[in-house]
Amino acid sequence: MKDKLIENPFFKTKITSANVERKEMVLGYYLGPFIALISNAIFGSYLNRYYTDVVGTTTWAPMFAMMMPVVSVIFVVIGNLIIGQLMERSRSSQGKARPYLLLSAPLVVIAISLLFLSPNDGSIRTLIWVAVSYNIYYAVAYPMYYTSHSTMVSLSTRNSKHRGLLATFSNAAGVGAIGFGASFVFPLFQGLLFVTKDGGVDAQASYLAWRTFMIFLCMITFFGIVLEYFFTRERITEENLKLNIKEEQVPMVQQLKAVITDRYWWFIILYFLLFQLGGMVKNGSMTYYCRWMFDAVDEASAGSYQAMLGLIGGIPTAIGMLVAWPIAAKLGKQKSIVLGMILAVLGGAVSFVDVHSFALVCTGVVLKGIGSIPAMYVTLALLSDVQDHLEAKNGFRADGFTMSVYGAIMVGMSGIGSGIINALLGMGGYNASLSVQSEMTQNALAICYLGVELVCYAVIAVMMLFLTVEKHITEDHKTILENQKARVLKAGGEWIEPAIRLQMEQEEADRIAENTRIEDLKKKCAKKGLSFDEEEAKYQAKLKAKRNKK
Repeated sequence: MKDKLIENPFFKTKITSANVERKEMVLGYYLGPFIALISNAIFGSYLNRYYTDVVGTTTWAPMFAMMMPVVSVIFVVIGNLIIGQLMERSRSSQGKARPYLLLSAPLVVIAISLLFLSPNDGSIRTLIWVAVSYNIYYAVAYPMYYTSHSTMVSLSTRNSKHRGLLATFSNAAGVGAIGFGASFVFPLFQGLLFVTKDGGVDAQASYLAWRTFMIFLCMITFFGIVLEYFFTRERITEENLKLNIKEEQVPMVQQLKAVITDRYWWFIILYFLLFQLGGMVKNGSMTYYCRWMFDAVDEASAGSYQAMLGLIGGIPTAIGMLVAWPIAAKLGKQKSIVLGMILAVLGGAVSFVDVHSFALVCTGVVLKGIGSIPAMYVTLALLSDVQDHLEAKNGFRADGFTMSVYGAIMVGMSGIGSGIINALLGMGGYNASLSVQSEMTQNALAICYLGVELVCYAVIAVMMLFLTVEKHITEDHKTILENQKARVLKAGGEWIEPAIRLQMEQEEADRIAENTRIEDLKKKCAKKGLSFDEEEAKYQAKLKAKRNKK
């Protein structure tokens, strides 16, 4: 069913260029993912608070609140592994990951709806609905989207420069969804969703508000995923199809053996685990921190604090999109990450001078953000280098298994983070109906929002000293090319050098695009009664002027 659907001409990618161009970067790797990831970014910051403050799980089911997201990580890991293997076994003219982007769009919409359609009566059926809907979203629907989305950079091209640009845009989309969507825009309206009553949260009014907001989240998420699908392309997956190389299905056990015996793979995976864990605990506790650690008197003022903190803290990440790759090009990806993490740890420590001072907390957050710029933007490209190294060493790619683990980390750490937050809040006696929290609760929030991430960054700084895969890039690409050539000749095919093949493909794409333009212009002239020769002459004149200007 999926294969028949994906081969329909309607679902063909809109990207026809042999090389990565602006349209693909902007629409496929930034705008589409940015829109698609907004809902999950909001969940990362607010879903746990929805459960604690609206459903009230920390009050009447504290053990469930602590254990449910942690136990669910098991199902998240299983779900990601299954999606990864499905991807690894899939081949189509549209790639092996992109079809799952398309399939995920309706599933994610259904899963989002189920999250907020649960009963809210404090009964066992509420807990069952919460647990089931949480796992449908985080263990099934979202992994299907996120695993395929995350794989796109490594499957897009072998051109290191282009891959780096796509990694930057892809990471910028995720950072933007969190920093702009969840940390700046959403807090301005959080008073409409966490309705205040007598200094606390009105659970029933908030429950109804979230049900309405759910519709908006469903619509934008569906649109973003579809946009990403149509404006991306898997050039590496297409290589074997065009070269008539028959790919053997690599068993998961074989992939597992290949990756776990490679130290670079372990370092990059542990990096993502620590970076994501620190970020999830910080993001998940931010809304609590702004509500109870400053002088906010209601949700509106807390939202203003969070919006300002999100805006100020987001400035480094916005600038980082422009400077990350120049820095990485000069120092190397690994060295830039190590130096950045050291700066982040030293700068972030400023916040602990006074955890109740908005100015000092902002200063620490900004300095930490500056230091984290290389880590935010270049690590997907570094992961692609590790993938190429594995391919050169083993003769096959382990995208399916690796991206399953990566996806499980990126999704599963949300559950671990929520469990840590809920455990500390429970021990501190957190109660959303109070106007002021206890000192123990405030200490817990300082640890969650400011401390956990700094510890993770310190460990990363040391660990990344040993991730030196970049020194193998030239040798790895040469080996991969030799292996491709041998397989083509063994299959009785004709070997064409990649540069020539790309040029031929680009010329063919340009020819098709030009023929399409001419046919469209003829139809337009016939419909409007215009002279084709005159309109064509106008177009050619504009094209000549544009070339002369360049």
